[in-house]
Amino acid sequence: MSIPVLDKNLSDEDMDRFVDNATRASNFLKAVSHEGRLMILCHLVSGEKSVTELEELLSARQAAVSQQLSRLRLEGLVVPRREGKAIYYRLADDKPRRMLELVYELFCEK
Repeated sequence: MSIPVLDKNLSDEDMDRFVDNATRASNFLKAVSHEGRLMILCHLVSGEKSVTELEELLSARQAAVSQQLSRLRLEGLVVPRREGKAIYYRLADDKPRRMLELVYELFCEK
């Protein structure tokens, strides 16, 4: 896949589309740019987890985990499901998984 060249010959419509896409990409990157949110996404790659499970996996307080999940939910990266008193989260789509695979390749794999 090649990245298109932005130049002065682009139509206004194309430029508006690029700006809209850049805004969506920027919001996505801001949402994953916090190590706590990034770790939550890493844990959710293997499947749905309850808030309690995430607290234990991250060794974090419920308030901190809930705050990060709220931001991820706001950005549409995770989806909640309630079962009784427990709330479970899963990845909303394949974008976070694909991004994490690249981040793993660039920063973790040796």
